[in-house]
Amino acid sequence: MLNTEFRKKFDAETGTLNKISIKSDYQLFMRKMDSIENVALIGALLKVKNLEDLDRIQNKIPKPESHLKTSSSADQPADYPGGINALRQEVAHLFYTGGVYSEIKTVKANVAFIVERDGTISNVHAQGDNFTFNRQAEIALYSLSEKFMPGHVNGDPVRFRFQLPLTMNIED
Repeated sequence: MLNTEFRKKFDAETGTLNKISIKSDYQLFMRKMDSIENVALIGALLKVKNLEDLDRIQNKIPKPESHLKTSSSADQPADYPGGINALRQEVAHLFYTGGVYSEIKTVKANVAFIVERDGTISNVHAQGDNFTFNRQAEIALYSLSEKFMPGHVNGDPVRFRFQLPLTMNIED
């Protein structure tokens, strides 16, 4: 809707300088909207992490390190619908690059998380040299629209530790 309204205003304008001004206003407005959305997503990430910590304190969920089956001991490892490439594509689509600040061109993180028995994810933690890239990676993982297919041992669903390495090239 916003796109349409700005487009109408842009098309109705006849002067080149005014068109440039409208386009500039639109781009600034969209950057501010992205920034507002990112702040909301960071708030949601903090809430999820705080709730996970509270549940862990109240012993409702085990610590991430305990009672996990790894890919070497699971009969069937956890998998994302469509496979690893579908997971990477969705993470890339959800990733807010405007929230990453880096002076180096290539940033990397290794994102570890738990695929629970019901296919949901928890305990998302990104480790890398760039704090903002790590937070955006965590937000993207928590924002996935699909549940995982849980891992299985002897036909029973198990908690499964999953790791996803991410790399991004930042262009000026």
